[in-house]
Amino acid sequence: MSWNPALDPDCPKGDAVDAIETVIIPRARDLGGFEVRRALPASKRQMVGPFIFFDQMGPAEFLPTKGLDVRPHPHIGLATISYLYRGRMHHRDSLGTDSWIEPGAVNWMVAGHGITHSERTDDETQTDPMPFFGIQTWVALPKEAEDNAASFEHQPKEALPFLEGEGKQVRLILGQAYGERAPVKVASEMFYADAVLEAGAAIPLPDDHEDRGVYVVEGAVDVAGETFEAGQMMVFRPGDKISLKAGAQGARLMLLGGATLEGSRYIWWNFVASSQERIDAAKEAWRAGDWAHGRFSLPPGDDHEFIPLPDR
Repeated sequence: MSWNPALDPDCPKGDAVDAIETVIIPRARDLGGFEVRRALPASKRQMVGPFIFFDQMGPAEFLPTKGLDVRPHPHIGLATISYLYRGRMHHRDSLGTDSWIEPGAVNWMVAGHGITHSERTDDETQTDPMPFFGIQTWVALPKEAEDNAASFEHQPKEALPFLEGEGKQVRLILGQAYGERAPVKVASEMFYADAVLEAGAAIPLPDDHEDRGVYVVEGAVDVAGETFEAGQMMVFRPGDKISLKAGAQGARLMLLGGATLEGSRYIWWNFVASSQERIDAAKEAWRAGDWAHGRFSLPPGDDHEFIPLPDR
């Protein structure tokens, strides 16, 4: 598809850089040779639109038989997407899904009332070191969807809208932006896109969404003369026209946002909810461990272990 003419840059000038409401520097955690940088939730911002959790995973290189080994664990009140640039990840869940997450594709898991899943890099055919790099995101569900049944949807890379031209490439992962709509079914208004910019290329943010943010994955971008480096997230005021221009090395960005939800959310471990009571009920259900008749069950084919409920 050719580049959408609605994406012609409209760069802010002068004091328009004040449109940046918040700059978030992610917190880094070393998971044993594998670094994770968390931008959301942050002290200044719990959510950008419905996006409530945003982790950069890697870059890293996994040796054969080594890598991610996240045992089955539960979720409620959210939808997850792990978007990979490099490597692959094995997803199994309590719906019976057994799927590999590959670069550029969408595996959209909606927890709703409750789901259990595991994430591993357990490919027995892997004999060479595997590069691994991606973003894991949680999207909080609106109140009317919190208790819906869990679901899973896969869309291959080729099914996602792709815009190209003027030194930039954008793949729309979720929601609606730039006159396109991604095929994944979402519960609230949002947009989520992977943008690659050549040196000096500029891209505006969609201005038809209430909340908008940008995470710099690689390279750097300028906004009205101020430079933002890889590993920073900027959140912008509603309604302002914003354009980002890539630096001399180009840039890779994740663009995200959408309508704000009805209120803030409670977050505890892997649970997101509009009330503490919902969190407490999920905790008790996981602690009970009634996989045959309870609220949660373990993924078929990966049901020999699980992550216990934390002490606090």
